[in-house]
Amino acid sequence: MGNAPRARRKVNERSTAASAAGPQGRPWVKYLIGLGILAAIVAGVIFISADVASTPQGDVEPPPGTEIIAIDAASHTLEPVVYAINPPAGGNHHPEWLACRAYDAPVRNEGAVHSLEHGAIWITYEPSLDEGSIDDLERFTRRDEVMVSPYPGLDSPVVVTAWGRQLRLESADTDLIRQFYDAFHDKTAPENGAGC
Repeated sequence: MGNAPRARRKVNERSTAASAAGPQGRPWVKYLIGLGILAAIVAGVIFISADVASTPQGDVEPPPGTEIIAIDAASHTLEPVVYAINPPAGGNHHPEWLACRAYDAPVRNEGAVHSLEHGAIWITYEPSLDEGSIDDLERFTRRDEVMVSPYPGLDSPVVVTAWGRQLRLESADTDLIRQFYDAFHDKTAPENGAGC
């Protein structure tokens, strides 16, 4: 009779341990959790692979017609700067850089040049360009470090500029602009990656 309470206590201890360990006899729960984790890992790998695949790897050829422009100065100045070409592709510039975004009105050359010094791309267009083309150009501001602004007096409807590089276009050719961006964004400027 003295052994009965001890046996009952052992049974209770076993049932308490079993309930703490989780559902017994249902190993499929563990498999479902494992499959969920595996699916999340696979989805992450696919997402990262797709992102890397959409990013240009290595050197990208510049589009045909890209001009190389020698830049002989890159100092800060509060004075207006007379540039050799318009829009300018580098040179002395204002200490404050221009924010990278789309502008409805012409911007100050000296501020845009400072952003070019940081590796930005500047897309300028003749103000008479049609609205659809302007919308296409402004979509480029979704990419890192791109400025888009009207520029009265251009000798081409669209001009795309990086530090020391420039491409004049007869239309808003998004393929050539994308190629120019991939070839020169954060590649030719003295302070690449500084942001704008």
